Amino acid sequence: MDKIDAKILNILQKDCTLSVKDVAAMVGLSYTPTYERIRHLHESGIIKKSAVILEPSKVGIKLFAYCNVTLKRQSKEYLKQFEEQIFEMPEVLEVMSLSGIYDYMIKIATTDIDAYNDFIINKLADIPNIGQYHSSIVMSMVKNETSYLLSES
Repeated sequence: MDKIDAKILNILQKDCTLSVKDVAAMVGLSYTPTYERIRHLHESGIIKKSAVILEPSKVGIKLFAYCNVTLKRQSKEYLKQFEEQIFEMPEVLEVMSLSGIYDYMIKIATTDIDAYNDFIINKLADIPNIGQYHSSIVMSMVKNETSYLLSES
């Protein structure tokens, strides 16, 4: 990956709907080499996927929570079972395996506190091997970025 690739990635992270022609103009290349670079970035796995980022409140999502989970048993089999079950839950946006007191931190998005309570009682607490969980409700999002700053030098 060179500085032109980094520049292309910085541009696409801000707006993945830009045409190849527009990206080419922004990086100072013609269409074909820009297209080939973007194709290579996809094929090499550097670009994982392109997505539309929604304004949560405009689609009814008004509550975010981080839930720290401790499992009763941490064997490979139990960790894998938990990960498979939590992966299927549409309210769950992120699942991170942690070191320290908790085994996982889960980011959850719901419509309101009642929906979150329903998620905890009827989904999370229903997973076998859950030892403890501790929720932190997000009061406001001060910064919410999805892009990485890549050096173009």
